[in-house]
Amino acid sequence: MNTSTETLHVPADAPPRNVHSRGNRFASWQEHHRWSAGSSLRRLAARPFGSLLTIAVMGLALALPLAFYLLLGNVQQLGNALGQSQAISVFLQPGQTAPQAQLLARQLGDRPEVAAVTVKTPQQGMDELAQMQGFSGALQTLDANPLPYVLQLQPRAGVDAHALEQLVADVRTLRSVELVQDSGSWRQRLDALLGVGNRVVLVLASLLALAALLVVGNTIRVDIASRSEEIGVLLLVGASGAFVRRPYLYAGIWYGLFSGVLAALLAVAIELALAAPVAQLSQAYDGKLHIGGLPLWLLLAVPLVAAALGWLGARLVSAWQLRRAA
Repeated sequence: MNTSTETLHVPADAPPRNVHSRGNRFASWQEHHRWSAGSSLRRLAARPFGSLLTIAVMGLALALPLAFYLLLGNVQQLGNALGQSQAISVFLQPGQTAPQAQLLARQLGDRPEVAAVTVKTPQQGMDELAQMQGFSGALQTLDANPLPYVLQLQPRAGVDAHALEQLVADVRTLRSVELVQDSGSWRQRLDALLGVGNRVVLVLASLLALAALLVVGNTIRVDIASRSEEIGVLLLVGASGAFVRRPYLYAGIWYGLFSGVLAALLAVAIELALAAPVAQLSQAYDGKLHIGGLPLWLLLAVPLVAAALGWLGARLVSAWQLRRAA
């Protein structure tokens, strides 16, 4: 990274260091913070290619976890649309009447694992088949409706897999039940895959955050090394480590803040690029597939977290470098 020729100096209007007034010391501290923020920003602008390269590398590193998080969240939405929350279908024995089906529905609805029970009549089942391609002609040849009553059990939110397995087992033992269709095993596999995906995203985000921290640290290390003589003079005349270190901490904050903004913009660009194919996919599922984007709070939090990472990287490296220079 190339360096700037700007010299690290004390602001001209800063109060003397031997002033004992608490108010003056606080004003001097505020003034040096303002100067450090502006000076570090001017240093970034003085080497645009190197600064933009560092910000781009950090922004891409921080955008990758956001992209994987977006992908994982939409896979979960796709699983919901394909049947992750599909009700358990209970086919009753042929010959069961409507009062018997309603009685069994009330009994099953009283179970703590069940949120709601829907009774589907044979005529409703016949109407659904008639709407499916290839079945309308065959249904017209039937003398009577052969379909049974079907109860659709909606599991209560938060019920674990073991309780749902026990519910299915209990329903299968009922004499009035012919068949039970449950996608519980499919849900368990999907939940396990999503759990692995969440852990992968967490590990990936941690590694890439560490990479961003190291990028900032290395940039600040090069900057401090190029100004070793200036820093040595400041330390000789009595400047504190915090005084010398402050501009480099602000440089780390600027690097992190700008890279976080870039990462959030890249995540939004990914969402916009996927909008058209996702809309076509949703139409293929009759609008049941709802793909969501990244929440606003996450997009706003990324620049703040990145700024904190930049400050931490600059803090660690500058403290180490100044100990060597002392």
